[in-house]
Amino acid sequence: MKTLIGLKLVTFLVLGISALFFGVVQSQDDASVMLALKKSLNSPQELGWLDPDPCKWDHVGCSDDKRVTRIQIGHKNLQGNLPQELSKLTQLERLELQWNNISGPLPSLSGLSSLQVLMLSNNQFSFIPADFFTGMSSLQSVEVDNNPLLGWEIPESLKNASSLKNFSANSANVSGKIPSFFSPDEFPGLVNLHLALNNLEGELPSSFSGLLLESLWLNGQKLSGGIDVLQNMTFLKEVWLHSNGFSGPLPDFSGLKDLEVLNLRDNSFTGPLPASLVNLESLKFVNLTNNLFQGPMPKFKDSVSVDLTKDTNSFCLPQPGDCDPRVNTLLSIAKAMDYPRKFAENWKGNEPCADWFGLTCTNGNITIVNFQKMGLSGTISPEFASLKSLQRLVLADNNLTGTIPEELTTLTGLAELDVSNNQIYGKVPAFRNNMILKTGGNPDIGKDKSDVTSQGSTSPGGSPGSGSDGDAQASRKKSNRWIGIVLFSVIGGVFVLCFIGAAAFCLYRSKQKRFSQVQSPNTVVMQPRNSGSDNDSVKITVAGSSVVSVGAVSEVHTVSTSETGDIQMVEAGNMVISIQVLKNVTNNFSEENILGQGGFGTVYKGELHDGTKIAVKRMDCGFIAGKGLTEFKSEIAVLTKVRHRHLVGLLGYCLDGNEKLLVYEYMPQGTLSSHLFNWREEALKPLEWTKRLTIALDVARGVEYLHSLAHQSFIHRDLKPSNILLGDDMRAKVADFGLVRLAPEGKGSIQTRIAGTFGYLAPEYAVTGRVTTKVDVFSFGVILMELITGRKALDESQPEESMHLVSWFRRMHLNKDTFRKAIDPAIDLSDQETLASISTVAELAGHCCAREPYQRPDMGHAVNVLSSLVELWKPSEQSSDDIYGIDLDMSLPQALKKWQSYEGSAHMDSSSSSYLPSLDNTQTSIPIRPYGFAESFTSSDGR
Repeated sequence: MKTLIGLKLVTFLVLGISALFFGVVQSQDDASVMLALKKSLNSPQELGWLDPDPCKWDHVGCSDDKRVTRIQIGHKNLQGNLPQELSKLTQLERLELQWNNISGPLPSLSGLSSLQVLMLSNNQFSFIPADFFTGMSSLQSVEVDNNPLLGWEIPESLKNASSLKNFSANSANVSGKIPSFFSPDEFPGLVNLHLALNNLEGELPSSFSGLLLESLWLNGQKLSGGIDVLQNMTFLKEVWLHSNGFSGPLPDFSGLKDLEVLNLRDNSFTGPLPASLVNLESLKFVNLTNNLFQGPMPKFKDSVSVDLTKDTNSFCLPQPGDCDPRVNTLLSIAKAMDYPRKFAENWKGNEPCADWFGLTCTNGNITIVNFQKMGLSGTISPEFASLKSLQRLVLADNNLTGTIPEELTTLTGLAELDVSNNQIYGKVPAFRNNMILKTGGNPDIGKDKSDVTSQGSTSPGGSPGSGSDGDAQASRKKSNRWIGIVLFSVIGGVFVLCFIGAAAFCLYRSKQKRFSQVQSPNTVVMQPRNSGSDNDSVKITVAGSSVVSVGAVSEVHTVSTSETGDIQMVEAGNMVISIQVLKNVTNNFSEENILGQGGFGTVYKGELHDGTKIAVKRMDCGFIAGKGLTEFKSEIAVLTKVRHRHLVGLLGYCLDGNEKLLVYEYMPQGTLSSHLFNWREEALKPLEWTKRLTIALDVARGVEYLHSLAHQSFIHRDLKPSNILLGDDMRAKVADFGLVRLAPEGKGSIQTRIAGTFGYLAPEYAVTGRVTTKVDVFSFGVILMELITGRKALDESQPEESMHLVSWFRRMHLNKDTFRKAIDPAIDLSDQETLASISTVAELAGHCCAREPYQRPDMGHAVNVLSSLVELWKPSEQSSDDIYGIDLDMSLPQALKKWQSYEGSAHMDSSSSSYLPSLDNTQTSIPIRPYGFAESFTSSDGR
């Protein structure tokens, strides 16, 4: 017994001594880590870290056993970096380093299981390792805001911090998608999630649903999609989603009883504002500016601070009130299609029959709805049946699903229904026999939904009693068999295609040897290769405005010839013109026909056999050898896709050896820059303000077409007065499309090499090379400033502070006196209306040249502002007789008496065409009976 007691005592003493020994060792380890931290931080003396025992240092806390538990040295203006040994402080609970200037990579803090608070914001940390959060099971708050961390994604290791309540990484270069592990299962106590001003993209994860978040910041990045998941986050108090690419309708907010702040500005939301948001009792602040909201203007409670710029959305009225019933019907139709953006962008105002996209009206009634090839999804709404005057409904070539509504059979005037090439299924309703119904291209039409679902799914093989291993094995065998079949088919298909391609190439080469002339379907290009004279008459028909736009430029083909060498031809429909024709019409590119010169080459004037004047742009060899060939092809590609009265039309092109030529319609008044800056030297008249306004509107309409109305959206990238051409009527057209790029979808940007002209480049484009349609808006704003001032965008003859027009214009526009001095002296300011008009355009120019792209308006807004100034309508002077010779001051009996006096007149024979409305002369005497009435109708029936 004594022996046993003795052994226990010894064991106890050994364990105690061991614990004491290891405690001393660990505390010594902590001390060495703290000394390493002091050394790496270059900490100033005022920190008070002078004692050899770190536990006696200011802002450092230790446990009873000398283990470091907290380091709180925020706001101390510290520099240096962090040592790798920090992860050895295993008892550390708080690490607060915020608001210093500490730099370098963050060390891994893996294994700090006691760490609860980590504050690293507002430093210069450059990297965060993937295992940074591993083992941090006690972590509750993380702040890494405002650090230039190299592009990083939120690491999977954060899942270890299941107790997390606050995670903040604003302006920290976070990239990728929002992790789906932000969910109630992983983070049941998460209250604040702040990830603003990063590079996140993609949609809000569905895992957000049910999170107990109170504050969500995701503003200022590339997020997209809908925000329906918010309706299940019922603890939210503050939501910042502004300056992203979110779209679609807003969800139901009725469950968000605590929501106080909602910022959704600068997105692409569509559809009406839900009443659940407008009537939310808790709401204090809401910002909805610069979206595409539709329906009635909302009326929030007086206690709510609302930021809602009226003209940046698509509300039916500029003030709260009911929309036109037709508008409500159309919005119900759009709802079934998830409120497409194209509708929201083009359906503005309260009059659908004015110019709403896809609609045709007769006498205020919608008779035709044509939504073909619009990329629509969703279903066909039964609300179409509310359009009682509907005669044609075209929904072909979309991605619509669901069934054809039975309600459409009630439309007695419906003559055609086209739903071909969609994903429609189900029974086709019984329409009238004489109605044209097109349902082709819907593979499941006539099938029930259950049949469609069952046919679209695959079930694993195996008997009902087979185990999971057997099922998996059978599935693998089946998969391998299909892989073999598919692989064999692909290889065989490639072999067949190669054989066919080789045969086609041989046939193509043999045909080219037989035929040496280049001819396109609708163009006669007759110049025999063995012709001995350069002066042979040539007849040519060039593409005009009636030509259907064709696709993008295909690859260059080479045709061998015996005399003229290789002719390279970009295939773009019927627009190829032979080099000989262009030599003939420009007198062999003579100097007297030169219209202008630039970095690309020379432009010549020419005249075709039928009197059509053309402008021929002849590229210099040096230009083509460099970037010019790409721009040459780009110009052809764009101008064969777009046609607009304010874009210079491409009539044809020629590629012949080293010769690269583009043929445009001739603009006799030359460039805007000549009339604006060089009118004295070129003996021109200075432009009146009304003409400048009209030119600005023409340019705005052309660029608006490129941005949002063409089949594809384009960015010009080189808008300037020398690329704006004027016709005889001084109407403007935008030219030079060599730098045009396709615009990205939504509000994203694309990276390009920087091109264009300094003075007109938007700041974000000049710095980063990233481009959106807003770079054209900036350039347009500079052009407006030039029209107002008569000064160039970049004028090196001016003092340095006045050299750049935009900054100088901003200063001059600060007050009325200096602004008036800035206006071009050539503009007559004797009329107050002119000065008011110039002030309005100046304000528009300032908005267009805003530093931030999102602060600039779309070109559609510029068109609206300028058209209201240019197209001022005033009634003509009142006359007692209208254009039909009727005295409007007469009473009805007097008018009838005058009508009777005309009945039976010899010059109004009943068979005369005088009964028909004249297109040439509408001022006629009163007919015997109105057009369209029965022959038995006389004046007496008018009573």
